[in-house]
Amino acid sequence: MKARLTGLTAALALWAGSAAALDDVTLQLKWVTQAQFAGYYVALENGYFEEEGLNVTIRPGGPDIAPPQVIAGGGADVIVEWMPAALDARDQGLPLVNIAQPFVRSGMMLTCLADTGITEPEDFRGRTLGVWFFGNEVPFLSWMSTLGIPTDGGDDGVEVLRQGFNVDPLLQRQADCISTMTYNEFWQVIDAGISEDELVTFKYEDQGVATLEDGLYVLEDRLEDPEFVDRMARFVRASMRGWAWAEQNPEEAAMIVLDYDETGAQTEEHQIRMMGEVALLTAGANGTLDIEAYERTVATLLAGGSDPVISAEPQGAWTHAVTDLAFGD
Repeated sequence: MKARLTGLTAALALWAGSAAALDDVTLQLKWVTQAQFAGYYVALENGYFEEEGLNVTIRPGGPDIAPPQVIAGGGADVIVEWMPAALDARDQGLPLVNIAQPFVRSGMMLTCLADTGITEPEDFRGRTLGVWFFGNEVPFLSWMSTLGIPTDGGDDGVEVLRQGFNVDPLLQRQADCISTMTYNEFWQVIDAGISEDELVTFKYEDQGVATLEDGLYVLEDRLEDPEFVDRMARFVRASMRGWAWAEQNPEEAAMIVLDYDETGAQTEEHQIRMMGEVALLTAGANGTLDIEAYERTVATLLAGGSDPVISAEPQGAWTHAVTDLAFGD
């Protein structure tokens, strides 16, 4: 018995030593647990992070959680954020740096009721539009500035309704159009009983004002530490492996996401559908930021004459150091 206990003790000590050797990484998501973040949950569930020597904690977001504030307060090592919000935060003094870009296409759009008579962006004038805030308003404000449409109301401008993260303003006709994502809120409208032919949609990408969405960001000073850069390279490599698996196995990926949803608020049908739509936005991505897409995003944010979203072209807002180390330069 003593020999068996000694062996068990040694095995437990070996396990504890192995666990202790893992490097901790905390990821703050932009929103709640859903298929929008499937690649990270797949990497966690399938052991890809552990294979890279990482112990990853994924923190869901929510309506009252702003990832830039979380990382500024030391609550995360890396965050998922849209580039407009990240560059806006950098413009205001928080030195966020893009280290990888899993989403290569935009899923953001305005969804309008067809019976409002809105058929083109010029028809927005004099209307009420639902807009998300907490940094999500940045692409919208840039778009309106580009169109020369004021956002302070009036017959020539638009009345901005601060939209919650739901579709109620459209269903209750409090707004003519609302913000939606191709993979989420648009389908909530459909599920509420409104058919697609009763809707008119304006994808930001089709309007030439698409900006990069879910990217990975860290604080600039942490990139001065080679060990942190190495840890992030391993994190990105495992994450992109998770995204590739999720694209190839959308239903299984959706099931993994549901397993990690502690709220129980998500449905199987919605998450499978969301994963299929998200896969269209990540398809072909290898994690490395496309500089042309970055420059288009910056140009969009600088547009708008006397009222651009950011005050000047950012310097040092991205790096390939992490993805070069992760995948070879």
